[in-house]
Amino acid sequence: MNAVTDTRRPAGSRQDGMRKFQKVNDILARYEHDATNLIAILQNVQDEYRYLPQDILTYIATALGRSPSEVFGVASFYSQFSLEPKGKYEIRVCDGTACHVRRSIPVLQAIRQKLRLTAGEKTTKDLRFSVETVSCLGACGLAPVVMVNEIVYPQMTPEKMVKVINKINKMEDEQQ
Repeated sequence: MNAVTDTRRPAGSRQDGMRKFQKVNDILARYEHDATNLIAILQNVQDEYRYLPQDILTYIATALGRSPSEVFGVASFYSQFSLEPKGKYEIRVCDGTACHVRRSIPVLQAIRQKLRLTAGEKTTKDLRFSVETVSCLGACGLAPVVMVNEIVYPQMTPEKMVKVINKINKMEDEQQ
């Protein structure tokens, strides 16, 4: 008997567990619990949770009849997957040659300062923002370039980036 079908647990904990994993169950059903679709399943789960929690990876492994280490291995191998929580707004600062020469590092420093991220921190405590540097965004003629989710911001300066963050914060605060 596996963790997905184990009925020996107290009714409350099983029901709570099933509720917690309902979105994962829906995704697994969409792919007919077929382990050959593991990458697509992980992509969908990450879209839902903004990262891949360890307990969900274990649950997926059990549901697909695979070992947790196999599923974790796939999740940790591909750079598109994150095992840490990410913010609603993912800020990617290009630090490729063109962007670096055109001063992407001061833009990154302004972002980190505005968001009050200390050394080693990638995500704000409220999970609103995540920040990372990338090798290239493929827009060298627009350097320095920053992407926030799927929106490209060309020729960024520290001041322009602070304005972008302020605008996002204002929009989010108004929605609450």
